Amino acid sequence: MTRTNSTENQERCKIVRACLTHVPFDGWTQKSLELAATDCGFQSTDIARILPRGVTQAIEIYSELADNDMVSAFETKMKDAHDAPNGVTAKIKFMIIVRLEQALPQKEVVRKTAQYLLKPRYLQLNQKLLYQTIDLIWRTTGDHSTDISFFTKRGLLGALYSSTILYFLADNSGSIENTSSFLDRRLKEISFIPKVTKPLERQAKFVFSGLSGVVSSLAKNMSRQMAKRR
Repeated sequence: MTRTNSTENQERCKIVRACLTHVPFDGWTQKSLELAATDCGFQSTDIARILPRGVTQAIEIYSELADNDMVSAFETKMKDAHDAPNGVTAKIKFMIIVRLEQALPQKEVVRKTAQYLLKPRYLQLNQKLLYQTIDLIWRTTGDHSTDISFFTKRGLLGALYSSTILYFLADNSGSIENTSSFLDRRLKEISFIPKVTKPLERQAKFVFSGLSGVVSSLAKNMSRQMAKRR
């Protein structure tokens, strides 16, 4: 996760957060980085120093900051003894929904990010960021598995998360309620989370070619099936 204690990382995070004002109009582009740098009091020439990998690095930081904000909200919620989610499924739902609630005011940024990452040349980055998010959700909710269930759990959550993002982007209600109901239905359909089923164990063994590969393959197939039933 991104550490913001160094001056360099503080500058990176500052520019990336400033980008969110421009991405809805200009996408994840060099132009957005330059406008954000100006907003933060930097020169356009400073971008190469602060973000040497440019747009892709900015997207990585954006995803990690969203991960950080999600975990912070979860940890705060868990301190409330009367209102904390109870059980793995409830915790997973809370983390996904709070992440989308946090993104709701910047929904177009989520859309532009998805459009950018769907380009074939960024497939590996897409897989990496998806894996980082769902792995973080599992670990934060207390999963410490190391056997084959480690991969199938993340594959299932990748599918669940991907289909929920698609629904969120398609929903024009302006609230999170419809997405929350959609997620509830999907959670009921795969109520065996965090249990592992034998068919998925076999599938994971054949598909596995690296951690992100499992997540990407399972998520792609399952999210299509889930999205059809929204």
